[in-house]
Amino acid sequence: MSTLSRSLSDVPEEGTFTPTSPHPDNYPYLSPIATSSASTLNAPSHSSAGSSSRSAGTKVRTPSIRTLGRSSNDNLPVPSGASSSSVKRNPSSSSSASVSSSSKSRKSTAPVTPSVPKYKSIPTLPHEKNAEAVPSTAMHWSRAPVYGNVPQRSMRAHTMTLVENTAWLFGGNDDKEVNKDMKDMYCFDTETMQWTVRETTGDIPPPCRAHTTTLVDKKLVVFGGGHGMQYYDKVYVFDTTTRHWTQPSVAGPFPTPRRAHSAVLYQQKIWIFGGGTGLNALNDVWTLDVSSFSRMKWEEVKTTGRTPKNRGYHTANLVVNLMVVVGGSDGKDFFTDVWCLDLDTRHWSQVTLLTSKYKRIAHSATQVGSFLFITGGFNGEEYCSEVLPFNLVSLTYEPRVTFGKPPSGRGYHSTILADSRLFLFGGFDGTTSYDDVYILDLAAGAYLPQVTSFNIELA
Repeated sequence: MSTLSRSLSDVPEEGTFTPTSPHPDNYPYLSPIATSSASTLNAPSHSSAGSSSRSAGTKVRTPSIRTLGRSSNDNLPVPSGASSSSVKRNPSSSSSASVSSSSKSRKSTAPVTPSVPKYKSIPTLPHEKNAEAVPSTAMHWSRAPVYGNVPQRSMRAHTMTLVENTAWLFGGNDDKEVNKDMKDMYCFDTETMQWTVRETTGDIPPPCRAHTTTLVDKKLVVFGGGHGMQYYDKVYVFDTTTRHWTQPSVAGPFPTPRRAHSAVLYQQKIWIFGGGTGLNALNDVWTLDVSSFSRMKWEEVKTTGRTPKNRGYHTANLVVNLMVVVGGSDGKDFFTDVWCLDLDTRHWSQVTLLTSKYKRIAHSATQVGSFLFITGGFNGEEYCSEVLPFNLVSLTYEPRVTFGKPPSGRGYHSTILADSRLFLFGGFDGTTSYDDVYILDLAAGAYLPQVTSFNIELA
């Protein structure tokens, strides 16, 4: 196992970057918020990714790799013209205390407005009267006609886990939100498009984001993630049938607390790869034995072959017996590479690509038959909305034209495949968090999910 570790110190998770900033260690991950302490944390030197095309003084939205240890975007200006679908932020608990203390000497006259749950009783139709005609065989984006109890918390670096026809939303809390009670979980019905709220019991986990949620026998196994400057190494199990949380006793040794890692389930073990600690990106591999929820056990995996660089905010998908890793970043470089870990032999192999132009972090990757649909993310210069199908047989990207109105460019969203449609939930674009849901109709590609037998030939 490689022990190489690249520093990610003082990397804000989301923020803005001003190329003309006088800070000596200025580079596309540093925001003006972080400059006061950057010199003491050995921030990486300037990265040239996308810098040549930026004009002086232009603010560029930057991605999150803060696997990474600092509040993300406190005191950022509110962007003008922000989408009406974005989630409104509450001040953090620390700032609330500050405001309360400073205002004791004067009596507040502002009325207190109670929060009203967002409930839509009538679905919003996704189509328009003057919608452009498109080929019936083409993939088509539309905004989902959702209704019901729309989520009241951020949908950013969250997880959506499909159990039969219901997608369970967990996590995604913003640093600027007061720690919310996590006893309520939101569910989305992929057939009716209705949001509902389910109250839960038991050992309810704390607010978090950039965690992983793995489905095991109708149970959600949550590991890692964090909130603010906290990073977790705890495991929580949620039974979707009883709606009860447990924090099981797990035998060690334990992996380092982390966020922005990835997880896949294979042979009754959850395989964890990479992520970050707040100071360093990681490239280690661990397994969590979930064959018995009463006797769970961690084990560090010793791999062979050339190891991928340390990274966070990549994606990993289980394809037959391979864990396919796409993109990510170590806090300085944006990766275009694709790696496969054979979970039987525990050997790493790098895929030889015909192009290295598709840089991606904070994207999503959903297996659709013999393809991975890489959606959204940050490419080093801007947040994307395009869909990049990656052919798992030819090991090449096959870009396709989509029609309709795609979601705005974003990362930190979540996607699932249900009934030959790709659902996209929420996300963040550097300034705005979204609470919307989009649907990509596969049209002529609706047969793809039925392709279950194919071979991946690695050199």
